[in-house]
Amino acid sequence: MYFLKFDWNPVTGIDIVGNFKLHFYSLMWIIAFVVGWYIMKRIFTKEKISFTYLDPLFIYTVLATMLGARLGHVLFYQSELISEDFFSVFLPFSFKNGIEFTGFQGLASHGAAIGIIIGMYLYRKKYNYKSLLWVLDRVVISVASGAVFIRIGNFINSEIIGKVTDSNFGVRFIQDEYYKREIIQLTGIKDVKKAYAAITDNPQFAELLEKVPYRHPAQLYESFCYIFVFLILWYFYSKTLKKDQTGFLFGLFLVLLWTVRFFVEFVKEPQGDEYINWLGLNTGQWLSIPFVIIGLYFMFVYKPKTTSK
Repeated sequence: MYFLKFDWNPVTGIDIVGNFKLHFYSLMWIIAFVVGWYIMKRIFTKEKISFTYLDPLFIYTVLATMLGARLGHVLFYQSELISEDFFSVFLPFSFKNGIEFTGFQGLASHGAAIGIIIGMYLYRKKYNYKSLLWVLDRVVISVASGAVFIRIGNFINSEIIGKVTDSNFGVRFIQDEYYKREIIQLTGIKDVKKAYAAITDNPQFAELLEKVPYRHPAQLYESFCYIFVFLILWYFYSKTLKKDQTGFLFGLFLVLLWTVRFFVEFVKEPQGDEYINWLGLNTGQWLSIPFVIIGLYFMFVYKPKTTSK
């Protein structure tokens, strides 16, 4: 079963010019949004909704997701940025030690979920063709599909890694274990790409490789589970009458996605500096519980108000 254990030390992007680089993680976000747009287009076609509402929905979703994810990460996991490097909260640059292009290195799914709900509320206020829950019941199908690609992007970046494991399924995240400056010092190779490559390709650095522990590929666990979250939502939407039960699909999404997140957290390393551990549950798990409860409410309790004649 050793074929299930492997070293992960990939090229994470393509150099464009200077410090600017096309990150594969960013590419996964683009794919997630494009696939989500096509899913919503299919839904609009199926339900005979005018396409004039589709592109604005896409724009609101993108902005709400990115802004919510970024603010969520800062508030839940890295609040010190507000005082130490405020502009890096909103811009893809670090200003702490001069100006450095970093991309947005910190996006939280809990923040993205809150951002999407607020974004859909604002969208519905401007485009009043269906109810807010009608929009949410359908947008979450696209969101679930997008989550698959985002976690693949996290895996490419060797971030949100799992805990150390001695099982037959583990990954050694070379780039998470050794940071850029450290890898240059350890190998004596000034080119970062070559230095990282030397760890896995050059027997001379076998000792360095041996120090890297095998970890759970938590990102792949989540990505795989989100495929089923998407398929279940699509099944209930396209094959049952539950799409006509206002709020059901939205609630089902919350229950499925955050239940997956709750259990995967058991094999994840803590994220950020704002880490809590109450009753054996971490930050991500405590933040997931309210979403599951809200989801159950919309699935089994919520009744839409009927307008009196």
